Order: sequence, then structure tokens, then C-alpha cells
Amino acid sequence: MYQLTAVDGYKYSQPDTYVLEILPVATGLTAIASDQTLSLFDPTRLNAGPLKQIRTNHGNLTSAKVYDAAESIVCTAGENGTVSIWDFRTNPIKSAMQIGGNTNPTPILSLATSSPTTTLAAGTELANHQASILLWDLRSPSSLKIQYSEIHSDDITELTFHPVSPNLLLSGSTDGLLSISDTLIIDEDELVITTFNHGSIHHAGFLNQGTEIYAASHDEKFALYDMSDETPEKGSALLDMGDIREVMECQYLANVVPKWGDAGAVVGVGSQDQEIFQLVHLAKGVDNGQWGLDRDSIVGLPGAHGQELVRSFVFYDEQQLVVTGGEDGCIKSWRPT
Repeated sequence: MYQLTAVDGYKYSQPDTYVLEILPVATGLTAIASDQTLSLFDPTRLNAGPLKQIRTNHGNLTSAKVYDAAESIVCTAGENGTVSIWDFRTNPIKSAMQIGGNTNPTPILSLATSSPTTTLAAGTELANHQASILLWDLRSPSSLKIQYSEIHSDDITELTFHPVSPNLLLSGSTDGLLSISDTLIIDEDELVITTFNHGSIHHAGFLNQGTEIYAASHDEKFALYDMSDETPEKGSALLDMGDIREVMECQYLANVVPKWGDAGAVVGVGSQDQEIFQLVHLAKGVDNGQWGLDRDSIVGLPGAHGQELVRSFVFYDEQQLVVTGGEDGCIKSWRPT
């Protein structure tokens, strides 16, 4: 195992704060935390603290996604049903737009963005026997573009647009289903083109610019699927690893970060008892030309975030830098020893 060393870090001052998500943009590293703040850091100088910080007004902050990394525009959402779009180029940070929310708001749990099509999607919690996917065209955000309420029957926990064909929207739910929908189709009865039954979805996304998809469940089941599969066994996994905890001798899977092109993805797994976090390369060709985990190239982060979970991680390849955020309220940077 190749190991990295913690070289820098920042700890939120409010007790019991979780770092929920960290996201890279052109101006730095953005972070959302359970103290309801949205912050911007210099990833090479974390100990200097936030360069910019603002308290969001979502009631309880649940999700963040980058809308345009080059322009440093980020979206956040939460329990009051609102979505805010933030421009980090301004000082102080200001909300460029806030949409959603009404007299009977439904909490938003997930977001997806497509800047080429100026589209924002939000997935809601199950409320009044209905979980919805809401789509806005940000050129005319005062009203919904469309609402889908029949795709899932429980909380919608994951959304992402296809990187090349942004009309295709991946959605995952605690109902166990992972669905691919063509948002160009108006009739909701016809728009779902593929569905996989994986189990309660924690994380899911497109692996590359093609048809392959990863999925991780809340009980740590991990698998890959192919949305172009037309075999008689259509809907079965391309690669079914079962419980990732048994495969990797870990306690949890934090997330999966795709490496665009044909470079696969990086899977982040951790163990609180051993106080370690590991980055494992998921690549094609590892096992007789098929997808698999490359155990020979595991990168270890000893000490990790102590006995707390790592929630999110990003990497800056040019700087040979990995950044992690955890439930200990810390953001840490790691470099080769």
C-alpha cells in the first residue's frame, strides 16, 4: 500500500459539526457543513481557514453540486425546499438566485446540474406519499420546467446528468431503484428507459462518457451496471461485488469519484476502528479485461479522521494532493511522504 501523510487541515469551531461535502471549483475548494455554512478554502492552505463563508438559509443543508466549475458557481439545497445558486467570484459570496420553496415545501435531498443545457434537477424526500424530481431551466427559473412524481416511490437520494448526453438523468432512491430517464420525453409513463434494482441507493453515477454506471447502497452493496445492456439478463449487474466491506475488509464506502476518459474511478473506503481511509482504483482490464478493483495501487491515508467517518474526498493530480472532509468537523490535505 502506498501511503500519504496529512500535511494541513482546518477544524470547524462549532462542536459536533460534520463536513458534509467538499467540491473543487476554479477559485478553490468549496465545502458544506452541518452548521449550515457554505465555505471556500484554498486547498493548499487549509489552516488559514475559509477564504469566504456564508450561512445558508435552507433550514437544514442537505446537498451541494457544482453548476459551473470554471465560473465557480455552486448550488445548495435543503429541508425547506429551496435551491440557492452561489457565485464564488463575488466578495462576499452572494446568492445569484434562489428558487423553489412554497407554502408547503418538501425537503430536497439531492441535486444535479447541467450548465450546457442550463438545467437544474432536485430530488425530494417522500412526502404525502410522493417523491418528486423537479427540473428548472435556469434561464426562466420562476416556474418549474417539469415535475416527475412516478419514477420513484421513496426518498430520492441521488441525481446526476450524463456528461455527454445531458438529456439523460440518472436517479436513485431508497425504494431500491436506479433509473435512467430521457428528459426530452414529455410523457412520464415513457421517459424511463432503463431501471436497475440495486437496493436503497446511497451513491450512484456515470463511470465515464459512455453507458456504465456505479451504484452503492446504504448497506454497502456495490455494483456496476450497463444501461445499454440488451441481453436476456437485462437489468443484471455488469459487476456485482456484493458487500464492499467484505471485499475490502473495511467498515464503509464513502463515495466514488470518476476519473473522466477511460481512467475508471477512485473508490474511497474506510475503517473507523483502524482509523484508516483508502483510495482504490476501479479500472477496466484489472480482471481479464473486465472491471475490477486494483488492489496493487491502493493509497492509504493512515489516521484518516480518527474514529469518525470520511464523508467526501477530492484529488488534485497536478499538485499530488488529496483533500478529505469528515464527521470530526475537519478538512484535511494529504501528500506523498
